[in-house]
Amino acid sequence: MGAWSMIEDVSLCEAWVEVSHCPVTGNEIKFSHMWKKIHQAFCERAIGSTRTEMALSSRWKVLNKELGKWRNALAKAIDNQRSGENLSNEIIQAQMWFGATGQGKKSFNHTHCWEVVKTCKRFQIIPTGPTVVLNETPLHETPASDSPMDSPMSTGSPIENIPRPIGRKAAKAKRGSTSGKNAEKYLEELSKHQAMRIEMDLKQQEHDMAVQAEYAKEREYARKEREYAREQNIEKKDRETMAMDTSHMSPETKQFWKLERRDVMRRRLFRDDGPSNTDCQ
Repeated sequence: MGAWSMIEDVSLCEAWVEVSHCPVTGNEIKFSHMWKKIHQAFCERAIGSTRTEMALSSRWKVLNKELGKWRNALAKAIDNQRSGENLSNEIIQAQMWFGATGQGKKSFNHTHCWEVVKTCKRFQIIPTGPTVVLNETPLHETPASDSPMDSPMSTGSPIENIPRPIGRKAAKAKRGSTSGKNAEKYLEELSKHQAMRIEMDLKQQEHDMAVQAEYAKEREYARKEREYAREQNIEKKDRETMAMDTSHMSPETKQFWKLERRDVMRRRLFRDDGPSNTDCQ
């Protein structure tokens, strides 16, 4: 069998979800019977596909591993998501985590399959969310004074020429601004690399499809060649049958070749003019 198409992958995922998450038999079904039912559900969706139960099971092992890696990468991206970032930044970060695992593909290309299985318990993502902090000060902690001038016991006049030390909120905002710019630049570069990688993957897919199309043409040409050779061989045998000299043969042998010639004539009449009423007499 050739490479798996996107329709076959999606059909396999839909069949797996339907059977393994059945509220009646999902938890009780045996492994062998489960894949029999998955194969039935798959064939109802992927019309014309000749994949076997073993092929579906082997392909699911590959998809299950890739979808699991993507689930973990997406979970990390969601946990690291900064305020104000959109979904595209989240996907870019997830692709970065996915490619950093060092195993398998460098980018995730089964988004249609993910849309099918993402709500299943095995792949569902539960965001942890940020730590709750009130006014930047942990509970039960006394706020530290930024300056002696904040003390109610101070009786002197403020020194106007000495600036107040920067507060924790301002310092954090400053650090956040710098890190935000660096992160934005990094994500921009990452987005460019990801776009290049996707473009390369698309070109590779186009090349593979062209190779498959050419291979299909060659197979069709070879099939026609075999069909032509078979017809020529039949034609040769028919001519030899019709030209057979039976004058020196026994009555039984003559009868045999007579029937053979009749079969030859019937085939020719059927081929040239279609079925005839005389064939049934």
